[in-house]
Parts: sequence; structure tokens; C-alpha cells
Amino acid sequence: MTQTYDLVGIGNAIVDVISHGDDSFLDNMGIEKGIMQLIERERAEILYGAMQDRIQTPGGSVANTVAGAGTLGLKTAFLGKVKDDALGRFYAKEMVDEGIAFPNPPTDGDVPPTSRSMIFVSPDGERSMNTYLGAGADFDEGDVDSNVAGDTRFLFLEGYLYDKDEGKRAFTAAAQACHKGGGKAGISLSDPFCVDRHRDDFRRLIAEEMEITLGNEEEWLSLYQTDDLDAALGQAAEVCETVVCTRSGNPVVAIHKGTRVEVPVTRVTPVDATGAGDQFAAGFLYGQATGQTLETSTRMGVAAAAEVIAHVGPRPKRSLRTVFAEAGLI
Repeated sequence: MTQTYDLVGIGNAIVDVISHGDDSFLDNMGIEKGIMQLIERERAEILYGAMQDRIQTPGGSVANTVAGAGTLGLKTAFLGKVKDDALGRFYAKEMVDEGIAFPNPPTDGDVPPTSRSMIFVSPDGERSMNTYLGAGADFDEGDVDSNVAGDTRFLFLEGYLYDKDEGKRAFTAAAQACHKGGGKAGISLSDPFCVDRHRDDFRRLIAEEMEITLGNEEEWLSLYQTDDLDAALGQAAEVCETVVCTRSGNPVVAIHKGTRVEVPVTRVTPVDATGAGDQFAAGFLYGQATGQTLETSTRMGVAAAAEVIAHVGPRPKRSLRTVFAEAGLI
């Protein structure tokens, strides 16, 4: 069976607005460093006004992954919801201009404004995200184009979107359409706070609907409520075909059907850590989509993450094909 798409992502369609802010600025603005905070519309407007050197890009975790995979030559699509406002039209146009199919047109219905995230990058490269969920968080089963979700080799879902029952139903519908079409489904755990809120649902989803699950060390430990990473990954590997754990500067652990690899990373001070996990996923999924070994797929993920943290912004500024060629991976 030949599918139209290599990779289809589903997630919160967010316009990322990136600026710089040192620790003093963060304290003065009441921003908690290094985490993602959900904010209301009024707070979003205040923070936007406080940004001095804005860089505006289409974002959202899985949308960034899809964009990175597209630079590698995969045929991609992204399913997400934006309002028919200035930011929503910007988002849809930018995605299409990057070669990513965006089947859901901006909606003029009774939905909140387009989602946006104010991201403040500290001198040490840490990012503090302040996200107004807006229209993107209202993505529901009715927004899932089964013709797209069912016509891809790999489907990748964003844990952030799991915060509403609508998102949970959308994920299940999309995964079932993907499986019916012969594809494999995967998910990013996204955030330890997200895992805390939806632990039981995530465990069920991973066991029943997912072939691939990606997360960082803190997320995996939270998911299985343990301090033993090997125990957490072992539990996941019993029910999910492929599990991967990124660990900041420590080696990445990947397990596929009982085969385990550890891939080292080079410790550096990031210019901007935004998008590191997203681009790791892009490299890893590219490897899987092109039939690479588990170790090579993981190395591709590490190389993609290293590339994106070397500059401001969550998407590669160079083609990841160039990055992989320099690393001897292709």
C-alpha cells in the first residue's frame, strides 16, 4: 500500500513569538523560568507588548516536527485549527509556503483567536513559554480529516492537545484512521505537567493506539510514577513497539521490540533550546520512515536537535539533509 504522506502531524497550531529576557526581566514580569505556562488573553497581550525584539513564526510542537521532517524531503501535512484572523491567515500561509499541506482552512466560526506563545529566551538558552491556547486547543474529532490521517505512513500527535476531551477524541479517531490505512501512530509526551494531568489516559493511549512514544526523562518518570528510568522505560516497552527518552546532555535511550540503544550527545550551551525536542522527533521519525536502524534514527534525532539549539527559533535554518550529510548519516 502506498500512502500519499510520509508524515502527518496533529497538534496545537500556535504562532510562536520569540524574544529575549534575562532573569531580572522574567522576575519582574512574573514569568517562571524554563517551563510552559498557560495564560489568558489579557496576559498574552501584556507580554506581547513587553517584547523588544520579536521573531514571529508558525509553531506548535508537532508542527515544528513536521516542518523539520519536510526539509528532509518527506511528504508532510499538518492538521490544526486556526481562526480566520491575521495570525491565523499568517500561520496557514507560512505552513503552505514551507511545503506542508494544511488541510484545515482558517475558520470564521465562533472560536477564540488564533493560539500564540510568547517565548522568552534567557542568556543561558533556556526558554520560558507563555502560551495562550486560543483556537488551536479547540481541535476536535470533527477537525480530523480521515482522508489525510488515513493516508500517511506515520501519524504524530502532540501531548499538549490532550488537555481537553475534544483532543482526546480527536487523537483516537486519527490513530484509528491511520491504522486502518496501514500506517503507524506516535505521540510526544510534550510536558511533565501534561503527563501529570492525564497519566491514566496517556498510559491507555500508549498501550492501545501508539507504536511510537517520545518523551524526556522527567516525562517518563512522571508517567510511571517512579524514580527509576529503566523501570519506567521497561514498562512502556512492554506495551509500545518503540519508546525513546531524551535526557538533555546525557545519552538518548531508545528501545524497539526489546532492542535497546544509547546514543551520546555533545554537551553545549544552547543559543535557544526552543524546539530541541521537536527537531529530535523530526530526525528520529525521518529515520524510521526511511528504514534506518534504531541507532541511526536516534543519531539523526540528536543531530537535528543539535542544529536547532544553535540558533534562535524552533525550526531548522539549514536543511537537515545538509546537517545529516555533514554527520555522515546520509
